[in-house]
Amino acid sequence: MNSYQKSLVEKMDKYAHFIYKVTKDFPKSELYGVVSQIRRASVSVVLNYIEGYARKKPLVRLNFLEISFGSLKESKYLLYFSFIEEYLSKENYLIGLEMAEELCAMLWKEIDNLDKVARK
Repeated sequence: MNSYQKSLVEKMDKYAHFIYKVTKDFPKSELYGVVSQIRRASVSVVLNYIEGYARKKPLVRLNFLEISFGSLKESKYLLYFSFIEEYLSKENYLIGLEMAEELCAMLWKEIDNLDKVARK
């Protein structure tokens, strides 16, 4: 991995830890609902990205990066859902949203670049 990719992994890791931290205060009734789903999605972002870079074939790697992007979009929606349901403060929602949007932009750039290379 190059420095951009390592930076992206670090940001993904911080995002997953942020999600775990803020969901500790969610209602206990959501432990097997929103809490479980948003935690799995946020960890899936970084895990699929890392697994993609363990693959040799560019199109296989691209598939994992696209799965990572899908999980990121899922977790981003769950942040919004949690804010609307008042499980999440506005401050934490905005922090999480900013993190997610930065990751979306960085990951999409990575996907787009790899797609151009892989399809030549």
